[in-house]
Amino acid sequence: MNPRSASFDRGRLARALICVLLICAIASPPGAFARPALSGLPCLISQDPSPRRQARPKSAAPSRSSAADAAFLEDLSRRAFSYFWEKTDPDTGLVLDRARTDGSVHDEAHSNIASLAATGFGLTGLCIASEHGWVTRDEARKRALASLRFFAERAPHEHGWFYHWMDWKTGARQWNSEVSSIDTALFLAGVLTVKQCFRENAEIVRLATRIYRRVDFRWMLNGHPTLLSHGWKPETGFLKSRWDTYSEHTILNLLAIGSPTRPIPPAAWRAWKRERISYGGFDYITGGPLFIHQYAHAWIDYRCRRERWPPHIDYFANSVAATRAHKAFCMSLAEEFPGYSENVWGITASDSAKGYVAWGGPPRDAAIDGTVVPCAPGGSLMFTPDISIRALREMRERFGDRIYGRYGFADAFNPNNGWIDPDVIGIDVGITLLSAENSLRQSVWRWFMRNAEIRRAMQRAGFRESGKRDCKCAESPN
Repeated sequence: MNPRSASFDRGRLARALICVLLICAIASPPGAFARPALSGLPCLISQDPSPRRQARPKSAAPSRSSAADAAFLEDLSRRAFSYFWEKTDPDTGLVLDRARTDGSVHDEAHSNIASLAATGFGLTGLCIASEHGWVTRDEARKRALASLRFFAERAPHEHGWFYHWMDWKTGARQWNSEVSSIDTALFLAGVLTVKQCFRENAEIVRLATRIYRRVDFRWMLNGHPTLLSHGWKPETGFLKSRWDTYSEHTILNLLAIGSPTRPIPPAAWRAWKRERISYGGFDYITGGPLFIHQYAHAWIDYRCRRERWPPHIDYFANSVAATRAHKAFCMSLAEEFPGYSENVWGITASDSAKGYVAWGGPPRDAAIDGTVVPCAPGGSLMFTPDISIRALREMRERFGDRIYGRYGFADAFNPNNGWIDPDVIGIDVGITLLSAENSLRQSVWRWFMRNAEIRRAMQRAGFRESGKRDCKCAESPN
């Protein structure tokens, strides 16, 4: 037999077998992938590149996932949405800050505490659920309307800004909390998302527009020409801290610059510091734990956009670099904490055996004790699907139902000593849900970027679109 012909026949047979496997995977029910066997599946996602070859990564569209990866993310996302469906008050739309992993009632100190930021994630979750068919579009629309009516007409506010913690039944201020600028921004992100997702509904559009236009962004400057305050308390006035360095506040900045009623000057974008570090061959700007590289990106599509002035920062590429550097950082801790491994990594603000900790790295945080936080790779699914999906699936496979339950992953666990958090936290569930959706469908980016105020703010702030020659990302569907 002609060896070239034999080789061709074997190749054709191999391709046919792969097609059969993929068809079977796609046809299988979601439950069939609840506990994927990693070793038995073909690797169809890109391998983790050498970090020293990727010191300045360019923007890239999320990789195509294999059918098994997509099924796993569908299961994880649907569980995550269940948190927002079950832990939202149907009359106020307020979402509980945290809950037990099995859905049971929390202790008295937390049982009625709603998080404003989690409510923003929850509103966005309604759009995702409607898109996937987990709830009907009418059910999602009714929930969104209830929330918008409450915040437009009844929720206590100060110059349009809302309290960080509220009673989920009444909206009353809780824990002596501040009127929070960043939490209001994350809530507004959800408001503007449902405005575009359900734009056929005139009342949703009207209420969402009213809530955004009412916010007095200039008031939150508290006399400073460009830097916004972290918040305000009725007893003591404005908080001393300002948003003066790179963080998740970029979404707050753009909402403020783009405000149609009380905008702050575009110069505010250049007013905060951009501190650059290098780790593991990666060079990037940072200012805290991994979540600061994720939250704003859950809504703002920074792909293929960069600042006009040197060094022409591409914030999407920056978050890619930050995630890969963070994984390398976790690997550097493996000798001290053997629980960290190639596919079990991630440290960001979370619960711990000693309470809530805003930890991360690099640089090394002294509080690190070997705890793994699933929303660290989960929140970076939209940046690094190759390493993030492998990490999440490995955690699910290795630790099973001990850490993976009704709402997805427990907020944190420590494979070195067996500690497992009994809770999930709304914002950590939320960033995983939104990042997974952007990784697979880019839906949240599509909805949010329809808002003309955001596109205008990016232009005013000094962003330009990357040319085809230096941008690797594919266009997302409109």
